[in-house]
Amino acid sequence: LGMEPVPVPARWDAAAVVLTGASRGFGLSLARLLAPRLGEGSVLLLLARSAEALSELAAELRAAGTGLRVECVTADLACERGLRRALHCPSSLGSLGDVSKSFLDLTDPNEINSYFAFNVTSALCLTSTALRAFGKRPGSSRTVVNISSLCAVKPFKNWALYCSGKASRDMMFQVLALEEPDVRVLNYAPGPLDTDMQLLARTKTGDPEMRQYFQSLQESGQLIDCAVSAQKLVNLLEEDTFRSGAHVDFYDI
Repeated sequence: LGMEPVPVPARWDAAAVVLTGASRGFGLSLARLLAPRLGEGSVLLLLARSAEALSELAAELRAAGTGLRVECVTADLACERGLRRALHCPSSLGSLGDVSKSFLDLTDPNEINSYFAFNVTSALCLTSTALRAFGKRPGSSRTVVNISSLCAVKPFKNWALYCSGKASRDMMFQVLALEEPDVRVLNYAPGPLDTDMQLLARTKTGDPEMRQYFQSLQESGQLIDCAVSAQKLVNLLEEDTFRSGAHVDFYDI
């Protein structure tokens, strides 16, 4: 018996794609799924903090022979210098914060401001800059995807920063959807992914019940492979039936 041929995904029209957090986890999986779909003349701009990991990914995607132009920008979006570096390029991102701390432990303004600068301010500035760079043009469309979370709509103990950041980003992109009706906006919650962030959640979360909850997800095999969730996102984008500004969870699809 011969092996079944691997189906080749249908290619999209020429596109310019800006992908943050592309060096690992969900962003890495998404880059690998998007690259073969981008049509002739497309550009994929990858942003992350790790220059080595970005370089390896870019080489992998270029070697596929699709003619895709892959560009990399190494920038730490937690600091102003890194954000400005990213903004100077012609153009899903996020961190957990210190989950060992309860609400009453969060007393350092510098820590809190730094968290929101990385997780909220950078997302706003990068998105607005990219939309200005890729202005409205006849026959073209623009789509913005915010990688959201269940934490945007449900509180978790010891996760005040993360929940607040995700809720803020969801609302921010809902406002974008209202102000710019020609831009398709999606808040996609990818589910409990099997990543380093989840490892941090089940080992460092201060509240013992929450820590046990995250441990149980791992022990019962309920963590989701990044590639599986990224494929659901790609399917959503290809179907293009979601309400602009909607919050769509992995388990809703």
